[in-house]
Amino acid sequence: MTAQLRRIAILILGWIFILLGIAGLFLPFLQGFLFLFIGVLLLSRESEIVRRQLERTRERYPKFGRYMDEAEAWMKKQWNRLRGYPR
Repeated sequence: MTAQLRRIAILILGWIFILLGIAGLFLPFLQGFLFLFIGVLLLSRESEIVRRQLERTRERYPKFGRYMDEAEAWMKKQWNRLRGYPR
């Protein structure tokens, strides 16, 4: 039960970030691309379709893929720091 709740929460949070990102593309006070990127990363954890699209993007644009890898590594490091795990 808790695994399914976690999955649903991540999907909802991912779509909220996607919607904020879309709004941020038109509103000057929101960082649209940042919210879109976070939303896609969250959705890629739980959605096979998004994960495949993300992998295609990485293969097609290797420089963008490196940036994504660096961003994911930084986010994992920050997440582990917040949770109190050793570095």
